[in-house]
Amino acid sequence: MHTRRPLVIALILASGALFAACTQTIATAAAQQASTNKPIASAAAALPEVHVYKDANCGCCSLWVNHLRDAGFKVKVTDTVDMGAVKHRVGVPYGKGSCHTAEVGGYFIEGHVPAQDIKRLLAQRPAAKGLVLPGMPLGSPGMEVPSGVVQPYTVELVGGNGTTRQWSRHGTAGK
Repeated sequence: MHTRRPLVIALILASGALFAACTQTIATAAAQQASTNKPIASAAAALPEVHVYKDANCGCCSLWVNHLRDAGFKVKVTDTVDMGAVKHRVGVPYGKGSCHTAEVGGYFIEGHVPAQDIKRLLAQRPAAKGLVLPGMPLGSPGMEVPSGVVQPYTVELVGGNGTTRQWSRHGTAGK
């Protein structure tokens, strides 16, 4: 029992040193914030909330929501049985639909669009309605398969008049 006493004392001293270092880091950050009068924000705090509309029974939609959360987005989910009304309201072009629709930062996101494409959209802020990934391409976020196969797919930017152009490519023929 006496042989453990030096180990216990060392652990207590080490935890005290870690606490002091942590306290000093917090105090330094607070002082920096006070001196610049600017809030210290994390990357996730800088991202706007994504509002996802989906069918309550759709598993791939829930996986896509998890993909967004893993990428640092805060996500609000609304289950609905009238996805057509949501798509019509936000302006998803005919033939460009998928299983879920989201709104973020004044744009709509249709389908299994990768989070990195959404972040790029929010950073560049093009004059557009949103992004679409028609259908449900194998290997896109939420549509992953155990084999890791990714079917090539193109995410499109929807302009104000409803026309689309390539925004990004993914899969073996893409990035």
